[in-house]
Amino acid sequence: MDTFQTDGLIFEVTDLGAVDDPTVVLLHGFPQDRTAWDEVGQSLADHGFRVLIPNLRGYSPEACPRPVSRYGLPRLVADVIALLDAAEVDSAHLVGHDWGGALVWTMRRTHPYRLRTATIVSTPHPQALTWGMVRTGQALRSWYMLALALPAVPEHVLTRHLARFLKRSGLSEDRANRYQQRMKREGVARGAVNWYRRMLFEQLRPPKHPRTSSQRAVPTVYIYGRDDPFFSVAVMRKTAEVARGVEVRELRGGHWLPESEPEALLHSIVRQVSNPSTD
Repeated sequence: MDTFQTDGLIFEVTDLGAVDDPTVVLLHGFPQDRTAWDEVGQSLADHGFRVLIPNLRGYSPEACPRPVSRYGLPRLVADVIALLDAAEVDSAHLVGHDWGGALVWTMRRTHPYRLRTATIVSTPHPQALTWGMVRTGQALRSWYMLALALPAVPEHVLTRHLARFLKRSGLSEDRANRYQQRMKREGVARGAVNWYRRMLFEQLRPPKHPRTSSQRAVPTVYIYGRDDPFFSVAVMRKTAEVARGVEVRELRGGHWLPESEPEALLHSIVRQVSNPSTD
């Protein structure tokens, strides 16, 4: 499959491997796209998995709605469920980086039966992040989240200065330039920052997710880079305390692990999705 549709939108998706193999879904973050997972995705397919890598809402050219209200967390989660339904997959191994990780944290709570395992890369558990905002200097590291929620200005900045910011944060020059160039496509810069604008609204008025009667504990691992400039080590390690039963693994590297440390990240993901206890 090359695309799937939901909520009146058309999403691009990369589909690797055989359709009858166990499915792994790889979710990208900001300001990436599905190509962030190119190396890891192909390697997972070579390991015997079907791999689905979508361009998320705001990043697929025909899935960039203008209203901020259409970027709420329940809609973003519903997009992933729609992908699984379109692929005729009852449950999958979900892996998310950055914003994609935030979706996986949510889905392991709201849709546990659709997840065989959960792997979150870089993004700490929401409770750990909240703790860090109050107890550590995490707020200073997260300044860009507030900046991106401003009206109008972020779109201008992303199309002109994003690459410089990304290179300073440890992303390769080629990748940084690619992501900045992509922001110049119609609606993409607006769609990307609308995630942050809606996030601020939902901090004040948390969304209501469908209730689940399931108490299933999804096997979960949290992977972070010890030199991540956006999250403090204290916050990332706090995840082990607030999210009981979650295995925490530290890797060499910074924030952009799918692109900068694909082999180490692949090894850690394969350990998770190949565990017989997750079948």
